[in-house]
Amino acid sequence: MSDPMTPAPTVHAAEHVHPGPVEYIKVAVFLAVVTGIEVVIYYVKAAKGVLAPVLIVLSLVKFSMVGLYFMHLKFDTHLFRRVFILGIILALTVYAVALVTLLNYH
Repeated sequence: MSDPMTPAPTVHAAEHVHPGPVEYIKVAVFLAVVTGIEVVIYYVKAAKGVLAPVLIVLSLVKFSMVGLYFMHLKFDTHLFRRVFILGIILALTVYAVALVTLLNYH
Protein backbone atom coordinates (compact mmCIF):
# COMPACT_ATOMS: atom_id res chain seq x y z
CA MET A 1 0.00 0.00 0.00
CA SER A 2 1.11 3.50 -0.70
CA ASP A 3 1.48 6.11 1.98
CA PRO A 4 -1.55 8.50 1.90
CA MET A 5 0.71 11.41 2.81
CA THR A 6 2.92 10.93 -0.26
CA PRO A 7 1.77 13.02 -3.23
CA ALA A 8 0.85 11.16 -6.39
CA PRO A 9 3.46 11.28 -9.14
CA THR A 10 2.87 14.04 -11.66
CA VAL A 11 2.24 12.88 -15.19
CA HIS A 12 3.44 15.32 -17.82
CA ALA A 13 2.36 15.40 -21.42
CA ALA A 14 4.85 13.97 -23.83
CA GLU A 15 7.46 16.58 -24.65
CA HIS A 16 8.11 17.21 -28.31
CA VAL A 17 11.69 17.35 -29.39
CA HIS A 18 12.38 20.78 -30.80
CA PRO A 19 14.66 20.99 -33.81
CA GLY A 20 18.29 21.82 -33.32
CA PRO A 21 20.29 24.65 -34.88
CA VAL A 22 20.83 22.71 -38.12
CA GLU A 23 17.09 22.49 -38.78
CA TYR A 24 16.65 26.19 -38.11
CA ILE A 25 19.46 26.97 -40.54
CA LYS A 26 17.76 24.77 -43.16
CA VAL A 27 14.50 26.66 -42.65
CA ALA A 28 16.33 30.00 -42.90
CA VAL A 29 18.01 28.92 -46.14
CA PHE A 30 14.62 27.78 -47.49
CA LEU A 31 13.12 31.16 -46.61
CA ALA A 32 16.03 32.95 -48.29
CA VAL A 33 15.56 30.87 -51.45
CA VAL A 34 11.83 31.61 -51.54
CA THR A 35 12.60 35.32 -51.08
CA GLY A 36 15.07 35.10 -53.96
CA ILE A 37 12.40 33.46 -56.12
CA GLU A 38 10.02 36.30 -55.25
CA VAL A 39 12.58 38.90 -56.31
CA VAL A 40 13.36 37.09 -59.57
CA ILE A 41 9.67 36.64 -60.43
CA TYR A 42 9.09 40.36 -59.87
CA TYR A 43 11.67 41.24 -62.54
CA VAL A 44 10.54 38.63 -65.12
CA LYS A 45 8.45 40.50 -67.66
CA ALA A 46 6.61 37.36 -68.83
CA ALA A 47 5.26 36.76 -65.30
CA LYS A 48 3.41 40.09 -65.01
CA GLY A 49 0.02 38.42 -65.59
CA VAL A 50 0.45 35.98 -62.69
CA LEU A 51 2.66 38.13 -60.50
CA ALA A 52 0.17 38.87 -57.72
CA PRO A 53 -1.16 35.31 -57.22
CA VAL A 54 2.33 33.80 -57.30
CA LEU A 55 3.69 36.33 -54.81
CA ILE A 56 0.70 35.77 -52.51
CA VAL A 57 1.24 32.00 -52.56
CA LEU A 58 4.97 32.37 -51.92
CA SER A 59 4.33 34.79 -49.06
CA LEU A 60 1.87 32.31 -47.54
CA VAL A 61 4.55 29.62 -47.73
CA LYS A 62 7.04 31.87 -45.96
CA PHE A 63 4.44 32.98 -43.41
CA SER A 64 3.57 29.39 -42.55
CA MET A 65 7.22 28.31 -42.27
CA VAL A 66 7.98 31.19 -39.91
CA GLY A 67 4.88 30.38 -37.87
CA LEU A 68 5.58 26.66 -37.72
CA TYR A 69 9.26 26.79 -36.86
CA PHE A 70 10.24 30.16 -35.43
CA MET A 71 6.97 30.67 -33.53
CA HIS A 72 7.02 26.98 -32.54
CA LEU A 73 3.44 26.33 -33.68
CA LYS A 74 4.52 22.98 -35.05
CA PHE A 75 5.34 21.88 -31.52
CA ASP A 76 2.46 23.54 -29.61
CA THR A 77 -1.10 22.38 -29.18
CA HIS A 78 -3.38 22.23 -32.18
CA LEU A 79 -5.50 25.02 -30.73
CA PHE A 80 -2.75 27.58 -31.34
CA ARG A 81 -2.29 26.33 -34.89
CA ARG A 82 -6.03 26.63 -35.56
CA VAL A 83 -6.15 30.18 -34.19
CA PHE A 84 -3.15 31.08 -36.36
CA ILE A 85 -4.76 29.57 -39.48
CA LEU A 86 -8.07 31.31 -38.79
CA GLY A 87 -6.17 34.60 -38.50
CA ILE A 88 -4.54 34.19 -41.90
CA ILE A 89 -7.87 33.18 -43.46
CA LEU A 90 -9.48 36.28 -41.97
CA ALA A 91 -6.66 38.48 -43.27
CA LEU A 92 -6.94 37.01 -46.78
CA THR A 93 -10.72 37.47 -46.73
CA VAL A 94 -10.40 41.12 -45.72
CA TYR A 95 -7.76 41.61 -48.43
CA ALA A 96 -9.98 39.98 -51.08
CA VAL A 97 -13.02 42.07 -50.09
CA ALA A 98 -10.98 45.27 -50.16
CA LEU A 99 -9.50 44.35 -53.54
CA VAL A 100 -12.89 43.54 -55.08
CA THR A 101 -14.36 46.72 -53.62
CA LEU A 102 -11.58 48.85 -55.07
CA LEU A 103 -11.80 47.15 -58.47
CA ASN A 104 -15.55 47.72 -58.63
CA TYR A 105 -15.24 51.33 -57.42
CA HIS A 106 -13.70 52.59 -60.66
